[in-house]
Amino acid sequence: MRRRDFIGVLGGAAAWPLAARAQQRERARRVGVLMGLLDHAEGEARLAAFAEALRQLGWSEGRNLRIDTRWAMADDIRRHAAELAALAPDVILATGNAGLAPMLQATRIVPIVFVTVIDPVGAGFVASLAKPGGNATGFTIYEYSMSGKWLELLKEISPRVTRAAVLRDPALASGIGQFGAVQIVAPSLGVDLTPVDVRDAGEIERVRERVEWRPDRNG
Repeated sequence: MRRRDFIGVLGGAAAWPLAARAQQRERARRVGVLMGLLDHAEGEARLAAFAEALRQLGWSEGRNLRIDTRWAMADDIRRHAAELAALAPDVILATGNAGLAPMLQATRIVPIVFVTVIDPVGAGFVASLAKPGGNATGFTIYEYSMSGKWLELLKEISPRVTRAAVLRDPALASGIGQFGAVQIVAPSLGVDLTPVDVRDAGEIERVRERVEWRPDRNG
């Protein structure tokens, strides 16, 4: 073997332990995901998009990333939130108001990124949009003021409407806030509102069955 080749092999061998130690130092990051009150197919699609975006950024499961996912329904979402917090992940992704509320109750230490949340300031999740504070930050889908636009759109579609029922979940701060926004614009549109409290698809169906829809006397 020529001297130059021998030195090259020796240098490469000396680098092997350094490369091995570098791989050992690359600790796998842990991400917790709380999927709150979503259709399973829709949730799977969102998870796939989330994992693909992470791969594009250099993070992939089995190499330098572990994702712990909990699918939560209304009756067990608090338990799943507590389980994720106990895992002490590097960050938690929470979906919707229904997912973020129990997640914040479970931990005020682990960083939380939220998506599809309605009015996080009004719901008390963050201090402000500019400076969230605490351990949560993320993305809101719309402000309560948009709810008033729904009534305006209904009035444009059917100008003679003078009464409207507003379905809401009284357990969610977003439902209360949205109804308040609709109440603000209702007098100017000449519409009387009736709030109807519902908590799931079954209650919505029962409301639909018992409400007698009839043309307005002015229509």
